[in-house]
Amino acid sequence: MLLVGRLLGELMQRVGQPAVMGQLLAGILIGPTVLGKLWPSAHQLIFPNTSEQKEMINAISQLGILMLLLLAGMETDFSIVTRMRRTALFSSLSGIVFPFACGFFLGEILPDSMLPEPEKRIVTALFLATALSISSVKIVAMVLMEVDFMRRNIGQLILASAIIDDTIGWIIVATIGGFAAEGTLNIKGVSLAIGGTAVFLALSFTVGRRLVAYIIRWTNDNFRSEMPVLSAILVLMFVMAIVTDLIGVHTVLGAFVIGILVGQSPILTRQIQEQLRSLIIALFAPIFFAVAGLSVDLTILRSPQLVELAIGLILIASLGKLVGCYVGGRLGGLSSHEATALALGMNARGTTEVIVATIGLSIGVLTQDMYTLIVVMAVTTTMVMPPMLRWALARIPPTGEEQQRLEREAAESKDFVPGIERVLITADQSEDGKLASILGGLFAGTRRIMATVLQLGVKRETAELEKPAGYAKMSLEFAVHSSGIEKKKVSAVTTSGASGVTSVAPSINTQMSTDEPCTAVMKEVKKGYELLIVGLDHASGNAGRPGGFNPSVEKIGHEFKGAMAIVIAKDEIPLNLRLRTMNILVPTTGADYSRRAAEVAIAIAKACRCGVTALHVYPPEDEGLLMRRLREHLKPARALVRDIQALGEREGVPVKTMVKVRRASETAILRQIRKGKHNLIVVGAKVRPGEGLYFGHSIKVLLERTPSSLLLVSS
Repeated sequence: MLLVGRLLGELMQRVGQPAVMGQLLAGILIGPTVLGKLWPSAHQLIFPNTSEQKEMINAISQLGILMLLLLAGMETDFSIVTRMRRTALFSSLSGIVFPFACGFFLGEILPDSMLPEPEKRIVTALFLATALSISSVKIVAMVLMEVDFMRRNIGQLILASAIIDDTIGWIIVATIGGFAAEGTLNIKGVSLAIGGTAVFLALSFTVGRRLVAYIIRWTNDNFRSEMPVLSAILVLMFVMAIVTDLIGVHTVLGAFVIGILVGQSPILTRQIQEQLRSLIIALFAPIFFAVAGLSVDLTILRSPQLVELAIGLILIASLGKLVGCYVGGRLGGLSSHEATALALGMNARGTTEVIVATIGLSIGVLTQDMYTLIVVMAVTTTMVMPPMLRWALARIPPTGEEQQRLEREAAESKDFVPGIERVLITADQSEDGKLASILGGLFAGTRRIMATVLQLGVKRETAELEKPAGYAKMSLEFAVHSSGIEKKKVSAVTTSGASGVTSVAPSINTQMSTDEPCTAVMKEVKKGYELLIVGLDHASGNAGRPGGFNPSVEKIGHEFKGAMAIVIAKDEIPLNLRLRTMNILVPTTGADYSRRAAEVAIAIAKACRCGVTALHVYPPEDEGLLMRRLREHLKPARALVRDIQALGEREGVPVKTMVKVRRASETAILRQIRKGKHNLIVVGAKVRPGEGLYFGHSIKVLLERTPSSLLLVSS
């Protein structure tokens, strides 16, 4: 199943179809339809008719359903739904109601021979109605990514509608599956299932969201074994599946909901998500869809009556979805072209339909023949959708605001700061530590990311607001006021290892660590941080070495291989005054690390609502340049600072640009610092080979001679 499924999946992708179609066809190929007819002995050898074999395959298949729903939930982006809520709600609900009514009517008129138990007709009709009304988010997303429409307005609307469709569909499937065994719509049982589902969803998206985020973060930070977060996610999935089973609905709802909560966890890194996704895509998905294909027996289509029923099922499903989504789109304010694209995109059933049909077969509400017809319908609508959607989307060019947004997002995709998900702020009680806490707090606040304050050398008797972490709290509160950060995303730890998800003003353990600073930092960064901000007293152990660093900072700089920002405080300014009077200068050279420093400066400026001055010093090639030649000579320099200005415009931060023609860049920078009264210099740097921590001659001069505080960003 795995071998044939992956090979046929590869073939399908090469001809422009989803890989899952090949995996489903693999099951049909090695199942009773083809291999079972052409070579019965080989089919019997591979799939012996024993209860142990059947139970093993069924167990893997059921686990595959849960894993696929977990992945679907993790890849569900409800922020898209929020942005497109009005039109998406209209189109999704209309796209559910029309095919649901058609499917229910079809279930009511089916001959008794197509029902597993005719006395349970209403349950079968409801399940068939749900099967016809649901769409496949994964297939829709795949086609949108393939044609580069994922960030287009119409693409996001189609995806948002599919997400709502999918979510409502899974709730309905889970609810029907819960009371299907009774065979009738027991009002009391249905009420308990629906009420339990409502309470389950309410608790999951309130208390559950915070609890899941805490469990993932705690596991990531405290376990030393390999891939502990994956195990934690799988345990959470099983627990939620058991909970939904206990309240009387199908386990798929628990897996889908936990997937959504895991996907929204602020500490879920791309690496962890890819590890889990690779496990599902490489093993469970091919096996599950091959198993689904094994249950399909296309030989039933020799019956003209069943062929007619299959065609009717495809037409009813397609017309119901197309009409419903088109009408909903028009009611939501879409143009005719946009509503057509929406309707065509929502008509793909794909993987979702196969999972629904498999659940229906396993709980006894679908016959083997009906299951086969539903899978045929799913395969047909899915294979027809991609070329039709590509044709419809090609008729909708971007214009106006959408064009500007796409250009802005394309530029932001290349930036350094958006990729930072977690920041470690290492600070002692010096002015450097206080300033590091302030800048780290502002950066974390404006980016809405998790921050960890690692305290070094805090004495028990120190007053709360004199601690470095106290400054981080206050600057975070300022950032909250400025940018609306969610309060539960900030944590604080000490080198003793105590940790917890707390509010913006966390309780901080003031017990002094016995660990040496470098040891403490390297132990903490193993938990996963994209940026390390270091604020250790630059005068400590640095006597007689102007322009040098604290020895602990030098050790950290050599051992830590990620992005690091070193804070050097040259003044003592009260916190409130510093936040109100921040005046940032960014000397830029055009190197990639210099551009990244500008991004960090703009993020800080956005939080404290101040401006940034971008200065580029260009050395003259010839003292005798004429003015006309000079203008041509400076074009690259001006383009460089304009790029930083455009970055500031995207973030709502005013950027003043300056280009100076000087042989000594350090002199020009120092002159601008005095002239512009800048109190923070953010400069990009790269560690140079040699003893100590050396960033080059220009940085050394700034460290020695500037009267202002510095933030050296080494990325």
